[in-house]
Amino acid sequence: MDKLKTGWFSELTDLLPGRSFSMEVEQVLHKEQSEFQEILVLKTKSHGVVLVLDGMIQCTEYDEYSYQEMISFLPLFSHPKPQRVLIVGGGDGGVAREVVKHPLVEIVDQVEIDERVIELSKKYLPFMAQGFDSPKVNLHVADGFKFMEEHFKCYDVIITDSSDPIGPAASLFQKSYFELMKRALRPGGIVCSQADTFWGHLKNAAAMHNHCKAVFAKAAYATSYVSTYPAGQIGFALGSLDENTDFLNPVHQLTNQQRKDMKLRYYTTDIHKAAFALPAFVIDALNDDDDDENNL
Repeated sequence: MDKLKTGWFSELTDLLPGRSFSMEVEQVLHKEQSEFQEILVLKTKSHGVVLVLDGMIQCTEYDEYSYQEMISFLPLFSHPKPQRVLIVGGGDGGVAREVVKHPLVEIVDQVEIDERVIELSKKYLPFMAQGFDSPKVNLHVADGFKFMEEHFKCYDVIITDSSDPIGPAASLFQKSYFELMKRALRPGGIVCSQADTFWGHLKNAAAMHNHCKAVFAKAAYATSYVSTYPAGQIGFALGSLDENTDFLNPVHQLTNQQRKDMKLRYYTTDIHKAAFALPAFVIDALNDDDDDENNL
């Protein structure tokens, strides 16, 4: 079915059976099939510039910050000293833009498999791709799996900003990937991965959380609201090598002035704490093999 029809883009995919999200398109800025995926960049009437990979919306100018800030600062502010950070995926540069704002972060390695996503983001999404301009960032065009196999006990925080569990990102949702991340972490290290929505994809969200519980000493599932993602919600699977990590109460708590100085538009310390407050049906699904509802 044509996703671009009569001036509208519709997110039509087998990952979202029976539903779609549509936006009115002013201009198709770019369309190509890279070595790894179909890349579409749109100028929309309501959401500004939009990046679409394999038919799935990845980010929009309108609300991208709600995702970028949460996937970055939930793990960073849960770690006492996040000096070395690895970002897997995130070829639009949005996560890098946020990570380098943390004053304790010294080195950021970013690994993106599709160089075309990086190049097109620099051209069409400069408000996100500015993250690549920081001297803290070392950008690697490579496979994240292979990159981590070559880096043992190197990172304090690993953030996986993957696309959906199809195409080049499918392997990033497997338990073996979480085991590989554990190997690449320093003692006390923390991981945070995009972990799907619990509206309609509850089994996927629970599987990601279970991978974390099986591999790490402490695990948690957090949520954020992103208006252009399926059902307006996206989840994050967090894991820590330190069993004493308290994900609900961040080590670093921002004052309102600090938040403004960092130019944050979504993340606050209160939002951080609230991200782990989940509906009852989600708690039950995440803990169906665990009597403790507070494995956070």
